[in-house]
Amino acid sequence: MFMRQERIALLLLVGVAVVVITANSALTLIGKEPFARPFSGDSPDGELVVIEGTVSRVNLIENGGHLTLLVANTTIFVPAPVAQGRVIHRNDTVRAFGIVETYRGNKEIVVSNTDDLRITTHP
Repeated sequence: MFMRQERIALLLLVGVAVVVITANSALTLIGKEPFARPFSGDSPDGELVVIEGTVSRVNLIENGGHLTLLVANTTIFVPAPVAQGRVIHRNDTVRAFGIVETYRGNKEIVVSNTDDLRITTHP
């Protein structure tokens, strides 16, 4: 049925698939935290960063449902799919993981997943 070379190729293919699936599962369990650097004004575009602080401003972008938060004088952009169902108020404490981008000459952090924005609400 299968020749020896085909069996070896099939075993290698299955082995690589198992390694990739295992690595993906392990990285998902670990999360982004070990790979994120604290945000600074020198963080380059494309870098995964983390920022934590008190929300000093919340803006809803009405033509799209996106949110922008101002935390430690840094804008955090929360796309509509991530913002959907979230209630964030001024003076809430947030911890956000995201990618640094420059928008209109200013650095901002773009959050891409609901798990990447953690909110602690103050009474």
